[in-house]
Amino acid sequence: MANTLDDLRGKRHFDYIVIGCGGIGSGAVYWLSKRVGKNVLGLEKFNLGHENGGSQDVSRIIRLTYPYDRYLKLTPDTFKTWETVEQESGIQLVYKPGGLTISEKGKTDHILTEYEEAMRRHGIPYQKWNHRQLMEHYPQFTVGPEVEALFQKDAGIVDAAMGNSLHIQLAQGNGATVLDNCPVNKITRTSSGLIEVSTPLANFTCKKVIVAAGAWINSVLSHVGCHVPVYVTQENVTYFGSPHVKEFTKDRFPMFIYHEPGNDIYALPVHGISGTKIGIDAAGPVVTGDTRTWVPDPARLERAKRFLSKTLPKFLGPVIKTKTCLYTMTPDRDFLIDNCAKSGYPEVIVCCGAGHAYKFASLLGKILSELAVDGASQYDISEFSWNREALVNPNFKPAFVMGADKSKL
Repeated sequence: MANTLDDLRGKRHFDYIVIGCGGIGSGAVYWLSKRVGKNVLGLEKFNLGHENGGSQDVSRIIRLTYPYDRYLKLTPDTFKTWETVEQESGIQLVYKPGGLTISEKGKTDHILTEYEEAMRRHGIPYQKWNHRQLMEHYPQFTVGPEVEALFQKDAGIVDAAMGNSLHIQLAQGNGATVLDNCPVNKITRTSSGLIEVSTPLANFTCKKVIVAAGAWINSVLSHVGCHVPVYVTQENVTYFGSPHVKEFTKDRFPMFIYHEPGNDIYALPVHGISGTKIGIDAAGPVVTGDTRTWVPDPARLERAKRFLSKTLPKFLGPVIKTKTCLYTMTPDRDFLIDNCAKSGYPEVIVCCGAGHAYKFASLLGKILSELAVDGASQYDISEFSWNREALVNPNFKPAFVMGADKSKL
């Protein structure tokens, strides 16, 4: 539950202000509160727990495996930071039924090779299966000899809605204040050198600002002369009321990512809702945070059904619901973690999760807190700065396939 303005008792200065309290922003509020207690303020444009952005829903993928070293340097501590939240709250957030990375020979098997080489470099244990071995371990699948898979035992799901809530509750327990329904109207520098953040509720000053505003990132950064070239897309996930639900519980079925040409398909075991969950990654139309429709794309639902009918038929059942969320993606789909020194505001720190960050949300919050308090992070985030081709070359080709107009916001 958010605080009220009355709770502040006239206080208008905080050492640190976090704008946007979704997964990453709530993580920043939490990790800041562990160091500075009551000297942190979180501002959320909507009500806490809203479903307007990209941090909602009850289950998100978490995994050690990425094909790129820049992420594999971070993935072990994604689990450790969530474990800290679990220990402090007494509530389980991460479940580890294991995870599959699946490809088809001659089409996407190069991706599997990249994963395998990366896991070897980093000493991550895994198993490689052909189609028969995949069906022996998980007879729910019906696949042909073109299919091969990597299994990693530590992968699974993280409860996003619960994670956001616990970040906020624990932060409040440390003395932090969080105001919701509190959009930012303006950011300026005062004559004394502080940063002033203007909202409809009140004006606040601080030493450092963290911007984790998702689809509204450029609305906020425009006040300090910064702009991130991002694509905001509206995505679908669908829950099916499978009559075979027992075969897809967390103790009997893993999460998986099935690499197809174009867009990946991902699915998760049952958690929080009695249905199986599937989505097509980054396939949605370009929208804005203010113009998205919340209307699911029936074509993507039909594509998911066709895939399941062929590959995982018992996963299907009556549609419980199809819901939408937003991805906010840089052109190379890598994180942005940097400050706005290039526009004269080094006190303003910005983070964009690029549509695959929820698993990292608590760790990114910790990293942002280190940047704010210490001026640097213990983690290697050098490849997530402004200074890379995707963010400086306006002709950079997006590293993903979208469903409609490709104009940047």
